[in-house]
Amino acid sequence: MTTVIIPTYNAGKQLAKLLESLKAQSLACDILIIDASSDDDTAKIAKRSGATVTIIEKQSFDHGGTRTLAGQLSGTITRTKADADILVYMTQDALPADSTALENLIKPFSDHMVAAAYGRQLPHPVASPFGGHLRLFNYPEISHIRSLADKAACGIRTPFLSNSFAAYRRPALEEIGWFRERLIMGEDTWAGAKLLLAGYRLAYVSEAKVHHSHDYSPQEDFRRYFDIGVFHRCEDWILSEFGSAGHEGLAYVKSAITYLAGHKKSYLLPELMIRTALKLAGYSLGRMHTHIPVSLKKKLSMHRDWWDRTSSCR
Repeated sequence: MTTVIIPTYNAGKQLAKLLESLKAQSLACDILIIDASSDDDTAKIAKRSGATVTIIEKQSFDHGGTRTLAGQLSGTITRTKADADILVYMTQDALPADSTALENLIKPFSDHMVAAAYGRQLPHPVASPFGGHLRLFNYPEISHIRSLADKAACGIRTPFLSNSFAAYRRPALEEIGWFRERLIMGEDTWAGAKLLLAGYRLAYVSEAKVHHSHDYSPQEDFRRYFDIGVFHRCEDWILSEFGSAGHEGLAYVKSAITYLAGHKKSYLLPELMIRTALKLAGYSLGRMHTHIPVSLKKKLSMHRDWWDRTSSCR
């Protein structure tokens, strides 16, 4: 039985629907909730649904470290070692789009060289044009499998994964030392890059669908891209190996212009340009964050609590 791992914090408004959807999947699964000491009914809702719940201190949550802990704990709730070989990670705000999402997600593992797979994220029905387009740009209709040999053609997209809905082969994760701890974000892409370098393949499964999107404000776009810049500065080996993010950014802008024009929303093009400028500024500042005081970095960052534990790259 596949294990689904969901880190949570104050997920009471979302969790019941997500757990109900997981229990209705065509592929049976165990569910492990690792909760960062929520002050709402998250743990109670999870236990009532039959999920296994582990509670950690809020300040100890770490994007990579907490997922590693959950993956290692998952072996205690599965029936056999084979049951624990595939781990599915989700976020609390993702929702399967149909009853076959899990079953479709793990199909590529019939290829023993596939170490990870991620599904298609569809925008929520009420998503803004910017939030909706970003999901369509990052998660197209066509599935693919990539290896290290694809980096010349795909660049920084080659190691892309998303832990909002992704599955991993447990032995492969163990081989690369699980997820990197103390990253501001990007633990999934870090793992994807390491898996590719270890000779494995990554699968994108467009038939495995969840609803998951964000409607960030321009200011939130800036902060998110500041954090992406910090991640790329701290883990600059990824850019050295797969190439810079510049080409991908240009492709996104071209796609967004076409999308807005095609949906008769050309009046949003000035806002697109403002958002693009803010993303570029945020990313550039993040890349040079070692020259910025911590007090200012906390104001520029989306993950402000991270700076209380880490002031610079290790």
